[in-house]
Amino acid sequence: MTPEFSREIRLDALIATPRMALEASDAECAALAERFELEKLSNFTANVTIIGAADGAVVQGKLAARVVQTCVATGKPVPEQVNAPVFVKFVPVIEADPDAEIELADDDCDVMEHDGQAIDVGEAVAQTLALSLNPWPRHADADGVLAQAGVVDPTDVGPFAALKALKNKL
Repeated sequence: MTPEFSREIRLDALIATPRMALEASDAECAALAERFELEKLSNFTANVTIIGAADGAVVQGKLAARVVQTCVATGKPVPEQVNAPVFVKFVPVIEADPDAEIELADDDCDVMEHDGQAIDVGEAVAQTLALSLNPWPRHADADGVLAQAGVVDPTDVGPFAALKALKNKL
């Protein structure tokens, strides 16, 4: 299956392509919005530098996109401008024992495997966008809507306010 925003670069062509400007079409934005469960994705662009390494490559740069997510409390649309750094290391497929315990270092988290032939810069940028999204989008009216529904007391604030509200319902 080819990803929605595929921009493959052959490993043997990395020297000829040290920089890339990527821009998603409307169709690619719609497909990515569906995949990432967004109401809308638009103006998705990235400018990256590709640095060849002995066993793969490093892609670094910046991405930008306009997204509309759904508020976790109200279901209302939450528009947001996403600007995020891109830093992904491409490494050969890692053969590992499925029962082995693995420890990850900080720089192991943005790693993608390649097949020895090509890397997919577009997919790396798309996954970076997904990781950059707000995991708990909230509309500006969320607190008021929750207060009207009796879920939260607007005068009671702090990290334990929700627990207190549950205790009072027992």
